[in-house]
Amino acid sequence: MIEQAHNIVDALAKLLELVGAAIILGGVMLASARFAVDGSRTNWEDAYQRYRAGLGRGILLGLELLVGADIISTITAPLTFSSVGLLGAIIAIRTFLSFSLETEIEGCWPWRRMARDEKRGRDRERSRG
Repeated sequence: MIEQAHNIVDALAKLLELVGAAIILGGVMLASARFAVDGSRTNWEDAYQRYRAGLGRGILLGLELLVGADIISTITAPLTFSSVGLLGAIIAIRTFLSFSLETEIEGCWPWRRMARDEKRGRDRERSRG
């Protein structure tokens, strides 16, 4: 019974990895197609900025799922110091990449996002009135 549960959890972790990789690939394809269309309709500089943001969002979502799959896979893996260390390193690298991508997409540090949004709201109100 325990062996069967481990097999199910391991299969779910592998499925989650496949979904994460598919989201990254799909994000690249969708962002590239949108870039081609946007670039032909507007200027390429604006299209490029949207392209980078689209790529980043796809990669970010895929990385989040890959981290989840890594965490789930620890349930089925025998825990040794080297396996836990390797998992920790993989999660640290993926978390750093996620943090970096999110900062790049948003254009500010996560802890500065609220202040940025408040400033944008004030700027919008000034431009209306």
